[in-house]
Amino acid sequence: MPTHLDTLTPKQLGFKFPAEWHPHRATWLTFPHNEASWQGDKLARMRPQYLAFIKEISRGEKVGIVAHNQQLKAQIEEWLDETGVDLNQIEFVIKPTNDAWCRDHGPAFLINPDTRQRLVLDWGHNAWGGKYPPYDDDNRTPIAIAEHLQLLTIQPGIIMEGGSVEFNGQGTVLTSRSCLLNPNRNPHLNQAQLEEYLANYYGIEQVLWVEDGIVGDDTDGHIDDTTRFVKEDTVVACVESDPNDANHAVLQTNLDLLKKMRLPNQKQLNVIELPMPKAVMIDDFRTPGSYANFLICNAGVIVPVFNNPNDQLAIDILENVFADKKVIPLPATEIIWGQGSFHCLSQQEPSV
Repeated sequence: MPTHLDTLTPKQLGFKFPAEWHPHRATWLTFPHNEASWQGDKLARMRPQYLAFIKEISRGEKVGIVAHNQQLKAQIEEWLDETGVDLNQIEFVIKPTNDAWCRDHGPAFLINPDTRQRLVLDWGHNAWGGKYPPYDDDNRTPIAIAEHLQLLTIQPGIIMEGGSVEFNGQGTVLTSRSCLLNPNRNPHLNQAQLEEYLANYYGIEQVLWVEDGIVGDDTDGHIDDTTRFVKEDTVVACVESDPNDANHAVLQTNLDLLKKMRLPNQKQLNVIELPMPKAVMIDDFRTPGSYANFLICNAGVIVPVFNNPNDQLAIDILENVFADKKVIPLPATEIIWGQGSFHCLSQQEPSV
């Protein structure tokens, strides 16, 4: 059973949240089964894209799957076998689940580079400000995975979502005011207090703030839809070239802020512009389609594409950015109906 440490913070213990490009032992997913996120036939329609995502991750690392029950586990194994996934690359945790967004309700894995230890942060989860109850089963996911892996856990005691924070692995975290300072998360905390939590529990030195997120994003502006670290000193930042588009002004504001930012060594942040897809509409609903919602894994960089005029332009930019990695475009045209994509669905477990 994990040990709960209540006196020392991870930073004091020498732990930190590594950059996503740090080698992974596994990537964790919570398998979707709840039609509240993909109504009617949409759950069945998104499943082949989800299984293709698992297949690509599994080429380079284990895939941990949280399955709602044994019956679903058996069905998942059948689907994965039909998809051509090596089942030796899959490990399961069986526990009740509410939703699929493991980035936000799953464990945050920290490493200690000196002692080669790992631990799990078990933040609180309230389904993006209480928007989608019930969420109590998902809130128990970090503990279940920590028990499976026999890892220590620390519970900071506040609400935090993995999609709201972006790390360079060298002491800097990016986040957005619209989400992290939203009163529906931690109304008892001001900006300085939140920054203290980020520093003490993620083991970082500096918090950089953008303003807001994109249309269709029901998380109040998660950073992983707009701005992502691709190197210690480099980010890709989403931009919308059409001045009449609802995303244009907010992304321009974020871009202006990013260009003024400095790292702790006073080096200017290197900002590479990444286009937004033309509006990704499904049933008259504008989804939060974004090429920034990619997952960096051992096998490469899995990028959502939307059968969109800007797909190839985004792929070309990311292939140039990730010159030493394989860029793997995968269709997310059905997944995006759930208002998230590959990064939102996954949480990496670093190796040590």
